[in-house]
Amino acid sequence: MRWIVRLLVLILLLAGLQSIWTNFRAGNWVPDWLSSAEKSETTHALVLQEISAMGKLELVKYNFKDVVEQQITKMWLPNAKAILIVQGEAIGCIDLTKVEIADITTEAETLVVNMPEPELCVFKIDHSKSRVYNTEYAFNEEAKLVQEAYKQAEKQIQRSALDMGILDQTRANARKILTPVLEKASGKKVILKFPLTAKIEKLR
Repeated sequence: MRWIVRLLVLILLLAGLQSIWTNFRAGNWVPDWLSSAEKSETTHALVLQEISAMGKLELVKYNFKDVVEQQITKMWLPNAKAILIVQGEAIGCIDLTKVEIADITTEAETLVVNMPEPELCVFKIDHSKSRVYNTEYAFNEEAKLVQEAYKQAEKQIQRSALDMGILDQTRANARKILTPVLEKASGKKVILKFPLTAKIEKLR
């Protein structure tokens, strides 16, 4: 029995020395089992759900600031109202994954590339820079008011960006950025062609 007791004592001694050495290397002189400090542990269950090919070249960004007033109209009670100061952005891009071999033609000194339509690939609210300025008579409807105000603000960013010509600016920037790069790579004059987007009004 004595050798069993000695073996157990030896195991405990080795475990204690290991704990002291580990804490010494970490800069902690007190063993974990003697320390009263609480420690935080985090576990993760991260799962990769999807891999997407990214081929959208972002060419122009518009930054917006808007003051949004959202109301819920009531018949007998005062209207619930929320006023928000909203900041957001819209980004114009071109999806280069849509360019195929058939879209590229070459002649003696010219390279012609048929480009896809410019897109409004991003229009969103920057919630870190947006805030609720004021609410009136909102009570338990404040969350609904704020959510609807953000939703309408995002739609307004989309409309405003398109009305201000973000797609035309994207097209112009594509020519400005891509043409010299392709000319240097091919050693030819490069022409970028975009689909015609002109609308013809119906005859009355």
